[in-house]
Amino acid sequence: MPSHKFVRGMLYLSLTVVGVPGNTAVILAFLLMLYQEKRLLPADAIVLHLACSNLLVVAIRCLLETLASFHVADIFDDISCKSVIFVYRTSRSLSIWLTFVLSAYQCLSIAPPGSRWASMRHLMGKYLGVVFFLLWLINTCMSSAPVLLSGRLNNSTTLNFGINVQFCYVNFPSKLAKEANGAAQVGRDVVPMALMALASLIILVFLYKHSRQVKGLRSSSGGGGGGGGAEQRAAKAVVALVTLYVVLYGVDNGLWVYTLTVRKTMTTSLISDLRIFFSSLYAALSPVVIIASNRKVNSRLRCSMQEKHVQEKATSVM
Repeated sequence: MPSHKFVRGMLYLSLTVVGVPGNTAVILAFLLMLYQEKRLLPADAIVLHLACSNLLVVAIRCLLETLASFHVADIFDDISCKSVIFVYRTSRSLSIWLTFVLSAYQCLSIAPPGSRWASMRHLMGKYLGVVFFLLWLINTCMSSAPVLLSGRLNNSTTLNFGINVQFCYVNFPSKLAKEANGAAQVGRDVVPMALMALASLIILVFLYKHSRQVKGLRSSSGGGGGGGGAEQRAAKAVVALVTLYVVLYGVDNGLWVYTLTVRKTMTTSLISDLRIFFSSLYAALSPVVIIASNRKVNSRLRCSMQEKHVQEKATSVM
């Protein structure tokens, strides 16, 4: 096996090993919470939906690319290339917009009770199902067009205005079509990126003012004081997710813009592989941030691990 294919396979394997168990654990924790409490808070429902879309990104793209890179299975033909590209583009875009929805809801959650912003948070939570449906509908429609132009890449494939993705390709009919599609994808990423960055900035300003107030109360009372509470912890977790998103998807979009500026289709899939790696890296690392910062997820996973340990102990005794 050539060294570049081995490195490629190992990179995708590392994302699969981290992302699939991590997102699965987050999903199971929220499903257990839903079973026990019969309901999920809006923020928890958004995180659950985000974990599902991230699992699709890692499982559909990274796992299949790993199997193909190490020649474990010959997966990619015309139909599977179209399916993988469609699911990956849709779930990747959903992951982006759900991160924005999460940051927007958390930004509204720190608003004082009775304010107009608090009313908007209540309204957003009430119609969250409609928000999810619209996101699925819009992103599915936007991901459909390139699928018609994709297929399996082989030695006889001619790419005039295409994107080389190692085993598959997306070949546009003209340079204008390629640039228009690229601009639409960049816009689809940059708009939520700018909005979530703004929401995170508002959250950071709030956390800074809150910490100043707590310090002032402590100094005036001469004693200790309570911490930030659940909402502040959740706000910090969202800021961490948004920061991770902006860095990784910033690199991804930078490489995508570079791909669009190249006159001829690249014979190597290196740039496309790097783009997919950085965008999938968010899907793989975000559950680590969620598990580390979300006490509900943490406690459910800890309880399930303890129950499993007790059951194994009881079985060994018998």
